[in-house]
Amino acid sequence: MADADVPGQGSGTGTEGPPSRSILRSETLIVLALSLGASALSALISFVGSVTKPGGLKHQAATLNASHAPGRPWLDLAWQLFGIATALVPVALVAHLLLRERAGGLRAVGFDRRRPGFDLSRGVGIAAVIGGSGLLLYLGARAAGANLTVVPEALPEVWWKIPVLIASAVQNAVLEEVVVVGYLLRRLGQLGWSPMAALAASSLLRGSYHLYQGIGGFFGNMVMGVLFVLLYRRWGRVGPLVAAHALIDIVAFVGYAVLAGHVGWLPTR
Repeated sequence: MADADVPGQGSGTGTEGPPSRSILRSETLIVLALSLGASALSALISFVGSVTKPGGLKHQAATLNASHAPGRPWLDLAWQLFGIATALVPVALVAHLLLRERAGGLRAVGFDRRRPGFDLSRGVGIAAVIGGSGLLLYLGARAAGANLTVVPEALPEVWWKIPVLIASAVQNAVLEEVVVVGYLLRRLGQLGWSPMAALAASSLLRGSYHLYQGIGGFFGNMVMGVLFVLLYRRWGRVGPLVAAHALIDIVAFVGYAVLAGHVGWLPTR
């Protein structure tokens, strides 16, 4: 029996060729099941619960960054850091799969340090355009009864509050843009999906895992998803999208922490 026929043995050259479509399909489903695909299903269940609950959506709240151990700040900090770190595991998995594919890891989707100035400058511009319009859309959707009251943070007033909110924003940005834009579009293209179908799938997924916020969150993030896919195809990098998303979330999280209860236009609980 040749070495290649013996389990656990073989040439070890790693030249077996590109993965088949069935393997790519399975890998994609596994990545989504471990990350934002599962979040989309969770958001759908949450939305059904909110819609079927007595009272309007705007009288219900969706808290994004909550305390995990009230009254125990060090334990709470440990849980916060644990949640942020484990949420990035799918990104590590994507990096591994792209390295195994010999595509250069996350460099294949433009998440690297080759063009920091380009990524940051484009990200600031995108954030400036989307941030203000997104806030207006949220306020309008909530006033129309189509959205829950989004509470960006409900952390205790401790020294690590702002750093954790910033880290949470960056984690959201890295996870979503690497998986939902860079990785998913690459895999759907390899599986033979048309550019329009891949755009629709990516933007629909983005809207779906924000459905826990209500109809406004769903459609608003779908529109953002379409724009991000178009920009990714133009630039070939998720770096600017990560920067923009991180800035939007940082402003939302930290801004809420600073302004909540001090301005009348910002809905709270």
